[in-house]
Amino acid sequence: MRYLLDVNALIALGIDHHIFHTRVENWVASFSKEGIPKMATCCVRIASQVHTYSISLAQAKTLLKEMKKAARFDFRFIPDGNDISRLPNWVNLSKQTTDGHLFQLSRSNRAVLATLDEGIPNAFVIP
Repeated sequence: MRYLLDVNALIALGIDHHIFHTRVENWVASFSKEGIPKMATCCVRIASQVHTYSISLAQAKTLLKEMKKAARFDFRFIPDGNDISRLPNWVNLSKQTTDGHLFQLSRSNRAVLATLDEGIPNAFVIP
């Protein structure tokens, strides 16, 4: 199974001082019995989040490249061919648009949306 990480999970995984870094790291470590975790990302909202954690866009790009090369992951980039017409029925507010888009993107690529957000229907919440 491949997991599409939402931006918060992706940043938590990559930034040691993120409040949820240990939580996501522990989840990734739990895959050791199953083999290398299959992770994925896309570029939705990453640029808008990097300043929150005092890293530049260039540093964020480097971090993503390092994650893709890391032997502990099978890390892929999912191209985004979905448009706004493919949002799930539960998207009723503008603030749900990105979550709905990522959920549909994961489904159309045979992946599961992995998130720290408990408010996304049918997504996998990282424990």
